[in-house]
Amino acid sequence: MFEVLMYLFENYIHNDAGLFIEPNELTDELLRAGFNQAEIFKALDWLEQLAELQHSDTSPYLITDSPQTMRIFTDHECKMLDVQCRNFLMFVERIGVTNGITREMVMDRLAALDKSFIGLDDLKWVVLMVLFNIPGAEVACEQMEDLIFDQPGDLLH
Repeated sequence: MFEVLMYLFENYIHNDAGLFIEPNELTDELLRAGFNQAEIFKALDWLEQLAELQHSDTSPYLITDSPQTMRIFTDHECKMLDVQCRNFLMFVERIGVTNGITREMVMDRLAALDKSFIGLDDLKWVVLMVLFNIPGAEVACEQMEDLIFDQPGDLLH
C-alpha cells in the first residue's frame, strides 16, 4: 500500500495534477502502473481517512493541543518506530514543523499502514503527506521537504 501512496503523492497530489480525476480512471491508471487492486483500494481509503482527520469530531485527540503535553509511545509504537524515528518525530515537533495535533495525525496514519516496522525515510514521507493535507501548512511542507532531501537550509537557524 505504501508504494501506491508514494506513487499517488509524487504523481498527483504533490504536483496538483489530476486533483479532479475520476476514481475509476485513477484506479485504472494505477492498475496499468502495476499495482494490484487490493493495495490501490487500501491506499485510497488511507487517503480518505487522512482527509477525515481534519474534523475534530471524528478524532477526539485533535480537539486541543497543549504545549505542556508529552507523547509517551506504546510498546506497539516502539516496535513499529525505532529510536531514530521517535527522535525524529520529537525533533520536527520541537522545531515547529509539526505540533501535537499533526504528530497524532501522523501516528494515526502510520498505524493505518499496517506495517510492523516503519523506517525513517517512510516516516518522513508520511509526515509530509499529513502536512500536505493541512490547509495553511505550506511552510511546514517546505521545511519537511528540506528534511527529506537533506537540505536543512534555514530550518535550523
